[in-house]
Amino acid sequence: MNPQSSPTPGEPTVLAEKQGHVLILTLNRPHRLNAWNDDMDQRYFELLDMAEADPDVRAIVVTGAGRGFCAGADMEDLREASDTEDLQAPERARPRSFPLTISKPLIAAINGAAAGLGLVEALYCDFRFTTPEAKFTTAFVRRGLIAEYGIAWLLPRLVGVSNALDLLLSGRVITGEQAGRLGLVDRVVGADDLLAAAVEYASELATYSSPNSMGVIKKQIYRSMEIDFDTAAREADQLMLESFRHSDACEGVRSYLEKRLPEFEPLVTR
Repeated sequence: MNPQSSPTPGEPTVLAEKQGHVLILTLNRPHRLNAWNDDMDQRYFELLDMAEADPDVRAIVVTGAGRGFCAGADMEDLREASDTEDLQAPERARPRSFPLTISKPLIAAINGAAAGLGLVEALYCDFRFTTPEAKFTTAFVRRGLIAEYGIAWLLPRLVGVSNALDLLLSGRVITGEQAGRLGLVDRVVGADDLLAAAVEYASELATYSSPNSMGVIKKQIYRSMEIDFDTAAREADQLMLESFRHSDACEGVRSYLEKRLPEFEPLVTR
C-alpha cells in the first residue's frame, strides 16, 4: 500500500474546506480509491445539508483524495449484499438523489476513477471537470446489476440514448478525453490544474451570480426536463415577476451601471 494513500486513523471519510464562498468536499478513502460506504454516505449528505443551510457557502466543489474520484460502492459491502437472502432496500434519511436538490451549484472535479455509484455521484453534480486520463465506467452490468440510482434517467439526457446504452450495456471504460467528446463532462484540464480550475469556476459563480437566482434557475432546469414548454414558460413568467421584487434585481442593475462587483444577498434556504 502506498503510504501516501493510507488513511490517517480517525480522519473523516469526507473532508471539508472553505475557500472564500466556495466549499470543497473531498471524498477521503484513498486507500480504497474512495469507494463509497455507509459512513461516507452519511457524512457527505450531512455536509451537503450543512452547506445548503450556510448562507456563506455559495458554490460547492466535490473531488477525491489520492488517485481516484470514487471507485463505486465498496466491494465488501456489495459482497455482503449479494450473500443476503432477505435483502431489503435500506431506509435512508435522505434520498440517494439528494445532491440534485441542493440549491447551490455543485462542481465535480473528477481526478481519477469514477465507476458505478461514483459515476452517478458525479452526474448528480451540475458541472463536471476532469483530466484527460481519468477513467469512467458505469460498471453495473459487469457486476450482474442494473442501471442503478437513476443513471438510466440522467445519462441519456447528457450523452443521448445510443451512447447511454453503449456505456450501460458494455460497462466499458472510457477516458476523460473521451468523456469530454461525449458530453459526459464539461471541461477537460490537466491533472495539476484540475482542482484549481474547478474552484476558480465556483468562485466566479460565487462572485458574479446572484445566489437566489442560481437557486431558482437550478430548480427551473430540473423541473423543465419533466414538463412541456408552455408550462415551463408560464412558470418562468411568474418567477420573473418574483425576481423583480427581490433586492438582487436592483443590485444587479446598480452594480452594472456603477461598474463594480455585485453585493448580492446570501441564499437563505431555511
